[in-house]
Amino acid sequence: MSSPPESGPTLDAASPLPPEIEAAADEPTRVPLAIEDWATVVIMGLLACITFTNVVVRYFTDSSFAWTEEFSVFLMILLAMVAGSAAVARDRHIRIEYFAESGSMNRRKRLAQFGALMVALLFFLIAALSVRVVWDDYRFEETSPGIGVPQWWYSIWLPVVCFAIGLRAVGLFIRRGREWRAQETGE
Repeated sequence: MSSPPESGPTLDAASPLPPEIEAAADEPTRVPLAIEDWATVVIMGLLACITFTNVVVRYFTDSSFAWTEEFSVFLMILLAMVAGSAAVARDRHIRIEYFAESGSMNRRKRLAQFGALMVALLFFLIAALSVRVVWDDYRFEETSPGIGVPQWWYSIWLPVVCFAIGLRAVGLFIRRGREWRAQETGE
């Protein structure tokens, strides 16, 4: 009698996760990462529905909805910003690995904290400056070029999401500091 072929490592409650799965797991955060994940799902769903509807209408009527392009561009920009927030929270933002992963452990720790601090400062600055843009859009009653809705309906999301990214970067800065203090004290 032959034994069944091995299909790879099995997982039970006592065994640790394989390194590739453990590395992909999100570290715990005070504000759930599911917020960005669900926002991404909703935005992608809206984009798919809008695009599909426009294609069907264009196929059967030889005309398209005027609002779809403007709204799709807005949703793609919002999607990029929400994804940026998720990347910062998961510490998956762009960096030069040669500098980030070289040198002593203390240097790497400080560079990681410095990077998180700079991301936070940048996005808090963008959030503060974009409030003026939103205010000007509202005050001067700017309308969107495609369908003529108030422009601030679109621009209000820039300071909101930039502020959220800044908070995620602050959270990353704090988590890295706690993590390394715990490693130094042997907890």
